[in-house]
Amino acid sequence: MVIHWEEGACISVRVENGVAVISANGTGLSSLAGIMKTLAKGGIGDHVHLDELNSLEDGSAELIIEKNG
Repeated sequence: MVIHWEEGACISVRVENGVAVISANGTGLSSLAGIMKTLAKGGIGDHVHLDELNSLEDGSAELIIEKNG
């Protein structure tokens, strides 16, 4: 699966009182929308693992987006 990130995308994930909060600028939201479209076309179990080492801002919680049906 090929994921495309728009230049300048900024995305962070934090957990507040047990709730995951995703914060992103416009290009970050557009990039996340692209991930969702790519996963929607994939197979069950396809997933993307995002963390501060590969795509999220420093200090972000890990995020896994998975297609389940």
